[in-house]
Amino acid sequence: MTTLKNDNFLRACRREKTDHTPVWLMRQAGRYMKEYMALKEKYSFLEMCKNPEIACEVTMQPINAFELDAAIIFADILLPLEGMGIDFGFKKDHGPVIHNPVRTRADIDKVKVITPEEDVPYLLEAIKLVQNELNGKVPLIGFSGAPFTLASYIIEGGGSRNYTFAKGIMYSDPKAWHKLMETITEVVIVYLNAQIKAGVHAVQLFDSWVGCLGPNEYMEFAFPYTKRIIESVDKSVPFINFSTNTGTYLNLIKQAGGDVIGLDWKVNLDEGWATIGHDFAVQGNLDPTVLFSTKDEIKRRTKDVLDRAEGRNGHIFNLGHGIILGTPVDNVKYLIDTVHDLSQK
Repeated sequence: MTTLKNDNFLRACRREKTDHTPVWLMRQAGRYMKEYMALKEKYSFLEMCKNPEIACEVTMQPINAFELDAAIIFADILLPLEGMGIDFGFKKDHGPVIHNPVRTRADIDKVKVITPEEDVPYLLEAIKLVQNELNGKVPLIGFSGAPFTLASYIIEGGGSRNYTFAKGIMYSDPKAWHKLMETITEVVIVYLNAQIKAGVHAVQLFDSWVGCLGPNEYMEFAFPYTKRIIESVDKSVPFINFSTNTGTYLNLIKQAGGDVIGLDWKVNLDEGWATIGHDFAVQGNLDPTVLFSTKDEIKRRTKDVLDRAEGRNGHIFNLGHGIILGTPVDNVKYLIDTVHDLSQK
């Protein structure tokens, strides 16, 4: 593997000394950039994901535009679904739609574990192309959706407010739920290991929906699967365990494991880190909507996050979730530069 010119992100993952607080942003490659929208005029989202050259180009767009400390491969958490036997697409202005949602035991029995080299070869090829383009400039992050979030998508048939179908199976037929979660867990393990083999320097698990569960439900229906993934994925790269709306049970999230625990903006970084323990690195946690405010306000709130980290080794600056459509590009650049300026060591 090429020697990295900037390894601050990886050092922070390992809680080692860094030159400055490293920063990358969830959804940093995407719809807020004019370069991305120019490609989107020509290709659908899935076409972009499935074309390794375009996925590489999109991954590189924010790296070429800003002084970020890490790249993240351009992909979507739903990409493994096709190989699992689940048909999905993206509806304009509506998001993902599952055409054959999993609602019965018979549906669950049909869900398959993927073979990444056969089912997502385009993603593995994109990782290799990006590594070639990066040429050691910064590390590359791979990722997957977590079992609870993926299960909810494929049961609900798309986005959801109350997770009625998913929780309906969870509560009324727990055996069926656990069977589905076991299959998805195996999918995520092989999927992340294939990305590591292809050359990513770190991986992140996105559990964007697990915060709809209370702590007891999390421990029974989601925790065992997240834990098994973190224990089973190749330990040669750092693992980021990210979930949203779980600030009230961070003590349980940390038990699932990971080298880095992601924090959303609904918990103060210092309090969240104290709950998790300083033997973990943390990532976060500016509210993404702050990027719609003034530069003075961005600086003030960025300083607050950095002050709460107290210069301790092991802080990776990020938003508490992904960049929002319509975010001003100038403000993204200002945020990244401000993190570096305020945290130079």
